[in-house]
Amino acid sequence: MTEKIIPIQAAEAQAMPKPRWLKVRAPLSKEYRHLQKLMRGLKLNTVCEEASCPNIGECWKHGSATFMILGRVCTRTCAFCDVETGRPDALDAEEPEHIVEAVETLGLKHVVITSVDRDDLPDGGAGHYAATIRIIREKAPHVTIEVLTPDFQRKPDACLDTVVAAGPDIFNHNLETVPRLYRSIRPAARYFTSLRLLQRAKEIDRKMVTKSGIMLGLGEERDEVLQVLDDLREADVDILTIGQYLRPSARHHPVHRYWTPDEFDNIKYLAEARGFKMVASGPLVRSSFHAEGVFKEMLSKQ
Repeated sequence: MTEKIIPIQAAEAQAMPKPRWLKVRAPLSKEYRHLQKLMRGLKLNTVCEEASCPNIGECWKHGSATFMILGRVCTRTCAFCDVETGRPDALDAEEPEHIVEAVETLGLKHVVITSVDRDDLPDGGAGHYAATIRIIREKAPHVTIEVLTPDFQRKPDACLDTVVAAGPDIFNHNLETVPRLYRSIRPAARYFTSLRLLQRAKEIDRKMVTKSGIMLGLGEERDEVLQVLDDLREADVDILTIGQYLRPSARHHPVHRYWTPDEFDNIKYLAEARGFKMVASGPLVRSSFHAEGVFKEMLSKQ
């Protein structure tokens, strides 16, 4: 079947025309359909689908997906995110088993586990993260594990300890944007809470690889982006991802501008000069996009 080219995020309001470099292939491959069927059969969620990721066609064609645990309903309403908000269902105790079954079926060598925010849970879902990590370690010990967690804001410090103690290879938490925009973009989060979370993960385990990501196009200024880079390096973060924000629908925060590929390259250069071990920067870069390759490239440089 021929794969046609379509503009990304067709639902986005047309106030600003998309540049030519924001094109992706429609998810029509047989690999995509196979993976979609597998996820539904195991009652699993993926952030690829729930967050309307533009890279879903490419990633799923190559058998790569980011699993989203703790259900598909988030307790927060972030202005950039397309994940459903509301009252979450009870946790699925069998979810960790289903995750490892999918990992084994797909023959994955690197797995990314993320989740919705679960402010309703006493531990924010930390125990569920730990259970998922442990069962993958037990049944698929060759697999490297990356977790992309919530901020565990207003939860005990032991929540982060629980996740780190389970032994993921990479601890990821995204800052998403610059401090000035938090009130409008991440109203339930706090910039320095997220920054401190990343710093504490490294303090708990000095060998832990830490990672974070930001989006451009939300209304930030270049100097503010550079300050975020400085803050992340001060927190000893190893890996950084930088991508273009794309509006999921007209009810979400508008795109203020599209940064050019050359601008993304320049920010990558400036980030590397600050000492990040690995930087992925480009319009279509997402936190989990090519995660295995980014991790391996970082290791090869050490």
